Amino acid sequence: MSDANLLTDVLSESELGGLEQLERGSTETLANGCRADCDAAKRLAKRLFYLEGFRRCDVARHLGKNNDFSQLVASEYLSFFDFSGLSLDKALRNFLKAFPLMGETQERERILVHFSKRFCVCNPTALAPEDGAHTLTCALMLLNTDLHGHNIGKKMSCQQFISNLDGLNDGKDFTKDLLKVLYNSIKNEKLEWAIEEEEFRKSLSELVEEQCEGGGKRGVARVTDGNNPFIAIPILPNAVTYKHGVLSRKSHADMDGKRTPRGRRGWKKFYAVLKGMILYLQKDEYKADAELCEGDLKNAVRIHHALATRATDYSKRPNVLKLKTSDWRVFLLQAPSEEEMMSWIFRINLVAALFSAPAFPAAIGSMKTFCRPLLPSSSTRLNQEDQLQSHEGKLKQMSVEVEEHRKSPPSPSPKSREWEEYRIKEHYLIYEKSRYETYINLLQKIEANVMSGIGEGRGGREGYLRKTQSSPSISQHDVNGRASGRTGPGQQS
Repeated sequence: MSDANLLTDVLSESELGGLEQLERGSTETLANGCRADCDAAKRLAKRLFYLEGFRRCDVARHLGKNNDFSQLVASEYLSFFDFSGLSLDKALRNFLKAFPLMGETQERERILVHFSKRFCVCNPTALAPEDGAHTLTCALMLLNTDLHGHNIGKKMSCQQFISNLDGLNDGKDFTKDLLKVLYNSIKNEKLEWAIEEEEFRKSLSELVEEQCEGGGKRGVARVTDGNNPFIAIPILPNAVTYKHGVLSRKSHADMDGKRTPRGRRGWKKFYAVLKGMILYLQKDEYKADAELCEGDLKNAVRIHHALATRATDYSKRPNVLKLKTSDWRVFLLQAPSEEEMMSWIFRINLVAALFSAPAFPAAIGSMKTFCRPLLPSSSTRLNQEDQLQSHEGKLKQMSVEVEEHRKSPPSPSPKSREWEEYRIKEHYLIYEKSRYETYINLLQKIEANVMSGIGEGRGGREGYLRKTQSSPSISQHDVNGRASGRTGPGQQS
């Protein structure tokens, strides 16, 4: 493979053009950073720091690669920071404000290694050796996830934080006073990423825009909390509408499965629209050309990695389905008829199965605290065949983990913290197993239908759904065959 092909495989056209300019005047060949060019590294680092031709969300990908050139760029980039006289947590906060720390775990860790080295250069007597600074840096990142993430269970205590770092300072202990100060700093103020700029918001929204139709200019507006675009609800005017109709909603559980307070559990009627990977709950009747208002978005629900099942444990109202979201919120939704209920179950699960991106690895917190993996809200980049294989791989993984989990129960006391963590993890594994079983059954059904000629001329994952979007319901045969037969595993949750 030529050097140009190697570069094109990794970099976008704009970045490729920028690096070609950096190479002018150099006799070295730059093939994905495999051969180092110090001058080019300095020029690229300067441009990355001052964002000349790059966005902040582009920085991490140039610093975290495992090759000589990327390491040179990272070293030169860090030389623009002066951490002299700053504590480790303050230096880390300043560093994270420069760009969002994105990428695979190994890539992020490599960037943090360069940060630790630079911190020690600026503060030679604060933390020695460099390995100790790096250990503490990673510990602060993990502590931040544990204290402020969406993990289940109790948060890490200061004593646990200190105990986890015993003997990790080149065989010695860090001073307790230092660890207490760092713990309280992260507890009182979480680490923030550089996510305030419009360019980064736009780059995130591009992951959702793939669901839009048409070749014209596509715009995506967002209603956010002003701080975190990851939890924003996008307005996608050209997204595919898979179903719409009247639903009554009851909030059963808030984030992480915490029971919704009694005053917010009442039933409310909405006009529901399943558009893209968002279930919009509107007060007014659906109109195809009508714009969504901010009030409609407040009630919107993301359905990526969600699971819809018949609410068999709720008998006060008929035709009720249970929707469990990726952050473990639970909603009860009442449809006008059983046919409509089964149609909603089928379509919600099918959209989630087709478009949900593979999960990130679980965050690492305290050793005894179980953390759920992060579930990205962006649309998957896999084709339908690879998506099915991804779900099948996760199902095998969950099946193995359930068996291994049950082989090692904690101490006999059923009221101990270990037992509580054990029950939480077991509940999670069983639920995930049933979710992936449902996804696999639906995708296999689609594959069988496509092979038999159903959906001819409207191929692809969106085409299969688009074929029935004009009607809010489908035939009883399709409903029973595709929905009721496919949601059985989910009812175990």
